[in-house]
Amino acid sequence: MISGVKSEQSDRADYVTVWGLTPIELHDRFWASRGVQVVRPDEPSEIVEGAELFLLMRPRLLMIFRLRVLVEQLSWVDPKVMWIRLCDKRERGYREKAVTDGEGRLIRFERIYSSSDSRLARVALTSDPDVARLWQLAPDAKTGWRRLRAQIPSDLRIAESVSGRTYDCNAKSETMQFVRDLIETWNRPDATIDRVRKIEQGVWGDLEAKIDKGTNFIGSAWIGAGRELTAGTDVIGPAVLWDDSGARPVAEAVRWNEIEPGEALSRPVRLRKQSDFELQIKRLFDVLFGSFALLLVLPIFPLIMFLIWLEDGRPFFFAHRRETVGGREFPCLKFRSMRKDAEQVKAQLAKENKADGPQFFVPNDPRLTRIGAFIRKTYLDELPQLFNVIAGDMSIVGPRPSPHAENQYSPTWREARLSVRPGITGLWQVKRTRKKGLDFQEWIQFDIEYVENKSFFLDMWIVWKTIVLIFSRK
Repeated sequence: MISGVKSEQSDRADYVTVWGLTPIELHDRFWASRGVQVVRPDEPSEIVEGAELFLLMRPRLLMIFRLRVLVEQLSWVDPKVMWIRLCDKRERGYREKAVTDGEGRLIRFERIYSSSDSRLARVALTSDPDVARLWQLAPDAKTGWRRLRAQIPSDLRIAESVSGRTYDCNAKSETMQFVRDLIETWNRPDATIDRVRKIEQGVWGDLEAKIDKGTNFIGSAWIGAGRELTAGTDVIGPAVLWDDSGARPVAEAVRWNEIEPGEALSRPVRLRKQSDFELQIKRLFDVLFGSFALLLVLPIFPLIMFLIWLEDGRPFFFAHRRETVGGREFPCLKFRSMRKDAEQVKAQLAKENKADGPQFFVPNDPRLTRIGAFIRKTYLDELPQLFNVIAGDMSIVGPRPSPHAENQYSPTWREARLSVRPGITGLWQVKRTRKKGLDFQEWIQFDIEYVENKSFFLDMWIVWKTIVLIFSRK
């Protein structure tokens, strides 16, 4: 039976790794998955262009807190820097030390509480890389704060207080507690760590770890490289099995350079709030229009399914995990338009990708079947999404539905697009140009334009433009 973080490794917290990453590196990958680069004073590292926010913090500090409310504040007020007072209200742990005399006889036990001052922590958020560099060039945190106050006018600074969890990485017990908390907090470590695979809900393992199907996981767990779990082993979480010292891998760098956000995110997003009546009208339209459209097109479902089967066999449908309001995942339905080995072929075509950002697009995609190319061109592959609309996961009109990994690239954009249901059609679908190097930037631009101007009349205009576009393609 394996329970929690292995105690015999606690004293090795400075150099134990899981998936080739130390606890401090795991901390920075966690924030990178949210589009945030951690920057520390007097620590040489590249201020990357792909980051949307920079978290300025002291060298020995680790932290976990909710970003959403702060991002909304940054979007609305648009300051140069946001000071954050982070309050950790948890009780600190302690350890007991045996005090002996000169002959080794026990005198008493001494209880030693953590001397960490990380219970109240001060950090900062900024979207300005120059501010991040100013902080990074400071020899220490005290000098860094002084320089920021001196060079940034008071009207371009705001302050917020939030609850969260802070950890002093100089205290090994706190570092281990951070890893345990991170295991339960970070649902998708694959967003910024390439070599992990999902074993089951909450359980992630290294690509080279050997895990028998009979392993019993109770709670969340991370399994490092070189580890072997045989059938019948019980793993009680939150647990981490560090990399085997003889099989410790080299972790791939975060691919920040895949992201080119563009100027759509250089300004605050002004979300248009809709009244309850407007929301009810939109939902009523979705149900009525979706049901009516489904009744019209349902007779052609058997024909499309037959043509798919004739060319490439089953399955007829493809369900991909996408995110809706608030980040909740749902299976987004489509008629299968690609070969069964599409994912393997995609890896071979990576160099031919013509889209910027996290998207993938190649002209005359060889993964498409003949019937698949036709139903893609005529949008017939998206007809099963009418079931998603009726179920309430999608809307007729909204941002393009996208998976968790794509939504991590930009906090501001992510919060904006996940404030509404994704749509079968939307501004991006009817207005994009497919110009080289601009596809991702247009996606951001039109998503933000929609959430800032959403209305029933805008939805009707998009529906009309979609109908015109479909018949012009036919």
